[in-house]
Amino acid sequence: MARHPLFADGFKTTPYWWEAAAPARFDAALPDETDVAIIGGGYAGLNTALTLARAGTRVVVMDAAEIGWGASSRNGGMVSGGLKVSDPKVAKLHGPDVARRIVEDGWSSFAHLEDVIRRENIQCDYVRSGRFVGAHTPRDYEAQAAKAPMLREVTGSAVEMVPRERQREEIGSDYYYGGMVVEGTGALHPAKYVRGLAAVAEAAGATLCSHARVEGIARDAGGFVVKSTRGSIRAREVMAATNGYTGGVTPWLRRRLIPVGSYIIATEPLPPDVTRRLSPKGRMFSDTKKVLYYFRLSPDGTRVLFGGRASFRQTTPEAAGPVLHRFMTGVWPELAETRITHSWSGNVAFTFDMVPHMGVHDGVHYALGCQGSGVAMASYLGNQVALKILGRQNRPSAFDGLPFPTRPLYRGNPWFLPIVGGWYRLSDKIARWRA
Repeated sequence: MARHPLFADGFKTTPYWWEAAAPARFDAALPDETDVAIIGGGYAGLNTALTLARAGTRVVVMDAAEIGWGASSRNGGMVSGGLKVSDPKVAKLHGPDVARRIVEDGWSSFAHLEDVIRRENIQCDYVRSGRFVGAHTPRDYEAQAAKAPMLREVTGSAVEMVPRERQREEIGSDYYYGGMVVEGTGALHPAKYVRGLAAVAEAAGATLCSHARVEGIARDAGGFVVKSTRGSIRAREVMAATNGYTGGVTPWLRRRLIPVGSYIIATEPLPPDVTRRLSPKGRMFSDTKKVLYYFRLSPDGTRVLFGGRASFRQTTPEAAGPVLHRFMTGVWPELAETRITHSWSGNVAFTFDMVPHMGVHDGVHYALGCQGSGVAMASYLGNQVALKILGRQNRPSAFDGLPFPTRPLYRGNPWFLPIVGGWYRLSDKIARWRA
């Protein structure tokens, strides 16, 4: 098959992030027993392991692949706390008091992430970049303006509305109808962050086991027996931190999570004057569409990394790349001739109530469903699970023990995504046409 003309020489279907920090393999022997066994070696699992190990608890992290192989080294590296959980729909579902606590705890995740990076001296190109959220329609801009005072109050962060006539101060594009700038947000290199977490967790005493796919969890006297492809281990406590890769080992959780493929491309290096024009302040970018775009410059400021839902069916990075390129040039037409060096994907997990969840089911702890905002949220929830196990929480997390809905006959296969996604795309087009 001929190479697509948009693909640069040396085009890769592995994440751009892996050029600097490929997922690490940890071949520690699986012990016979431990205090806590964690399934999943991403942000949530590693934050849980780090907090537990620092408290002197024996903890083992088991991953089906390399530690950090999943979304933790594949995402856009965009750090926010409560932007997504501040959706008005959360108040309708859970009531205004619970919704406010959810927003407050959501923003606590941002502070937790910054604290971990600073305290552990994790070198992951972290900066407080701020984020520009582009308004897809004038009505969306009005909705953002109505929400801005609440975000300022709850977060203590500077939140500014930027009208369309000033938009180019933030983004070199006329695509949006203005937007919202939230200063209390950041950016990092996700693969460097997860590798740094793994290193400090191991140094603290956690046992990390790559290629230990969990095949079964069974109750045992005093705890559980966890069976994996590298053997079985007895544990007093078990935690599931599998998010978008949750499988049949935890069917109750699988019925409550909607795995969604998220796709990202990286462009070839661009001239400095171009990147300065595209992103004058080095912001992170997202928008208000139902099928949103999220994008940024690379940490070194040389490339555009552009992500979105290229398909609501499983597809290949080769097929997704040109679709994302078309989305990108809709925002920045001057990139029409720019080629792609990397195209990749990873699974995120949504919930039916659009809220992250932590809790315990049948004795198994979990922290899941971060709605595509897992850099800060998964890190925070992992730490909260550890504090809960240790009995050291100042108060229960707002995400802990919420009703965790599913749908009749749903077993974890989101067959409805192409239908729902198609409707969302159509809704976005209609809204834009009416604008």
